[in-house]
Amino acid sequence: MLGALSALGPFSIDMYLPGFADIARNLKTSVAVVGYSLTSYFIGIAVGQLVYGPITDRFGRKPPLLVGLAIYVAATVACALSPTIALLIGSRLIMALGAGVGMVVSRAIVRDLFPVSEISDVFSSFMLIIAVSPILAPSAGGYIAATLGWRFIFLLLGTIAVVLLLVVLFRLAESKKPDTSIRLTFGAITARYVRVTRNRQFLTYALTAGLSSASTFAYISGAPLVYMNLFHLSPTEFGWAFAANALGLIAGSQVSRLLVRRYPSKSITYAAVGAQLFLGALLAAGGFFGVLPLPGVFAVVISFLFCAGLVGPNSAALALGPFSSNAGSASALLGCFQMAIGSLATMVVSTLANGTAFPMMATMWGSILLSYFLLVRARRRESSRRVVAVR
Repeated sequence: MLGALSALGPFSIDMYLPGFADIARNLKTSVAVVGYSLTSYFIGIAVGQLVYGPITDRFGRKPPLLVGLAIYVAATVACALSPTIALLIGSRLIMALGAGVGMVVSRAIVRDLFPVSEISDVFSSFMLIIAVSPILAPSAGGYIAATLGWRFIFLLLGTIAVVLLLVVLFRLAESKKPDTSIRLTFGAITARYVRVTRNRQFLTYALTAGLSSASTFAYISGAPLVYMNLFHLSPTEFGWAFAANALGLIAGSQVSRLLVRRYPSKSITYAAVGAQLFLGALLAAGGFFGVLPLPGVFAVVISFLFCAGLVGPNSAALALGPFSSNAGSASALLGCFQMAIGSLATMVVSTLANGTAFPMMATMWGSILLSYFLLVRARRRESSRRVVAVR
């Protein structure tokens, strides 16, 4: 149930990607402008998670979850009926504000119920469910766009959310009692988030998770242009190609479950980011010189996403590990970092779009480069601290 709730946000991204070209034609705009509906979604899901974090700590997990799902359902109807690209972009923003609650609540409930040593394993299970969305969603979206039209994609998303709302209402048990000591004033909420960010472990690994997500979102944003415009795949073929790439993410998340039993999450994260740095450099160089054929892009992207499947659950577990009473706020801030940095990545890809694969591939590599330097700095700080302790 929690995996499905956490997957609603990603599913809402992947399912309408094959309809980009149809949306552009129908609303008389370009594919690059349609890409801003993806950016608005990332902004909305980042802001929404910040709002839901303290609310779920104050009122418990279940009531805010029901409200957020209701908002999501209403917004999907607005998306389906949008007569202009501006209204679609705005409706996607509201849709994201609703979807964010599932991501916050699912992570917070895991922190409520499981010891720190098991969180990474549980998040890897989440990743298995979340990573199914890039397999099922684009394929289903491509078929719906080709047969019924892109508007029906949003009606199906709304139907899925209605089912989830009913399941939550009747089957989900509350994992945290309301805490009346928590104040929801702007100053009190800000103070809670400031306390979370003062924890260096949280800040390091939340940013690592965010930058890893940004590289994946850069791929998601640029993939329709690269696969359909440059390599001339049909919407249906794009759906299958996108789904096949996602197998790398699934494999990485499940290998993580095995590795975490033998190696610490920090070691797994460092190794995976290092591998992504190399793979991202291959993509950026290939995109710049135009020398990577479709099979080469396909193979490198699968490997890149495999490493993302390792980074995601381990960096998230390390970020949330220090918190218990503030789990909702920490979960919200973690999700905000992931989506806010992801929205910047999609904006960069859309803004730099020049008809080549380079903007997507360079953004993927640049995000991982920043993540690598962040982890190197953290490791040096830890080493200095150990040296001082020995002395």
